[in-house]
Amino acid sequence: MWGSIISEWASLLLRWLHVVAAIAWIGSSFYFIHLDLSLKQKADLPDGVQGEAWQVHGGGFYRIMKYLVAPSQMPEELTWFKWEAYTTWLSGFALMVVVYYLDADLFLVDKSILDLTPVQAGLFSLCSLALAWLLYEIACRTGLAQRELGFAIGGYLFLVALTYAFTHVLSGRGAFNQIGAIIGTIMVANVFTVIIPNQKKIVAALIAGQSPDPKLGKTSKERSVHNNYLTLPVVVLMISNHYPLLYATRFNWIIVAIVLALGPVIRHFFNERHAGRKSPWWVWGVAAAGVIAIGFLSAAGPREVKTGALATQPPLANVEEIVMSRCSMCHAAEPVWAGIVTAPKGILLDAPQHIQRNIRLIGRVAAWSSAMPPGNITEMTGEERAVLAAYITQTDR
Repeated sequence: MWGSIISEWASLLLRWLHVVAAIAWIGSSFYFIHLDLSLKQKADLPDGVQGEAWQVHGGGFYRIMKYLVAPSQMPEELTWFKWEAYTTWLSGFALMVVVYYLDADLFLVDKSILDLTPVQAGLFSLCSLALAWLLYEIACRTGLAQRELGFAIGGYLFLVALTYAFTHVLSGRGAFNQIGAIIGTIMVANVFTVIIPNQKKIVAALIAGQSPDPKLGKTSKERSVHNNYLTLPVVVLMISNHYPLLYATRFNWIIVAIVLALGPVIRHFFNERHAGRKSPWWVWGVAAAGVIAIGFLSAAGPREVKTGALATQPPLANVEEIVMSRCSMCHAAEPVWAGIVTAPKGILLDAPQHIQRNIRLIGRVAAWSSAMPPGNITEMTGEERAVLAAYITQTDR
């Protein structure tokens, strides 16, 4: 019991920290991208200043200037923005260990996809995380990133290919988390390995009375722009575990492909507005089309299951038997599954009246998606899911 309680509280506290840190990091990132794009050049600015911006907030006015490389001398006080990013990744990785690695048989492995042991799944996750970041870093350091359009298309195809592979190795929920973790790792590594080190080199040059290398600022800006366009997709992927119709349906990898495309497109709209250029309103037409496509894809049901395919409505007794045999060991007043001391989310499925009360929820997580049982650990069959879908569909008519 205490192991389950400690795990639950660790998950809550780490998730809380992760969300707060991510808000701080993303907020500052969005702010500085907006600031960069809104800077205006004027004749009376000091030497080396790229532009300035006037802003109003909290009852006061702010005049902000940006030096293209660095000021002529080191200021007395300097605020660094780095711990928001580091805390986001450290808390996120710790949360990944607590939720996905320690409970890999529930959330990382789906034996109906690939029969992995928890250790094998964990090692696959860690190795793919490191390898994906390494390939990205090599691509950037060999100069490929300077070809912006080609790099963007290549990076997009790379992430889509990874998603397809992950959805055929890990559970749907685990695959979505894995691709999100890879993008998040790339973003934090950009801060840790490039942006902050380059800023430190610029500061060191100023202290030594030398002129900083302009390439340092240019490279840091390049990685910052990468992070800006990756932010919206990674947020969707990180919250996707609450939405089984996204991660546990037949075309889940195509859904991720659409999300990976829509995020940068939406950021493009705001970046253009911040820069004072003509607003690309076509973005919202593309976004609407993408969301509609995701809606239709999420209705396709889980793999190899034709929902509602039965000609006649199955009897309620069949539905109750499936739920009782596949779900009630966890969703009971006194769960009998090891490590679970209370019914998940307080949902009871151990009696006919409980099943009837939650029948729509059962359809969402076990008929129109394969989110439950988690990792298909009780081995619910495709035929059983079809029975659930057919009963619920015909009951609603």
